Amino acid sequence: MAQTRRRLRSSTVVLGGMGVLAAALSACGSDPDRRCVDRDSYTLGDGYKVVSDKNCSGGSSGSRSASRSRTTDADWYYDSDVRNGYAEHGTFSRSEAVDRGGFGCSGGGGG
Repeated sequence: MAQTRRRLRSSTVVLGGMGVLAAALSACGSDPDRRCVDRDSYTLGDGYKVVSDKNCSGGSSGSRSASRSRTTDADWYYDSDVRNGYAEHGTFSRSEAVDRGGFGCSGGGGG
């Protein structure tokens, strides 16, 4: 009976470790967190005002549709802190956001 319990605990540890490893590896390959913001709305202490995703083009930063009329200069803002409808401490560069890495990711960048 004691051996069965010990074996069960060992398999639980192995399966739990594999889950953590899988989560870390999938996080490296995923897209960075992004928000659609109005580039003209920056205020010190708040950041950029978050607007509807439909105001940003479907692709990455810099690929804007010229045929769409806009009331805001909206663009994707990556890896930001969002509070009260404003985003700050992020970047408009998708490649820079990916280079920052995270748990289990290799890459430069130190914040």
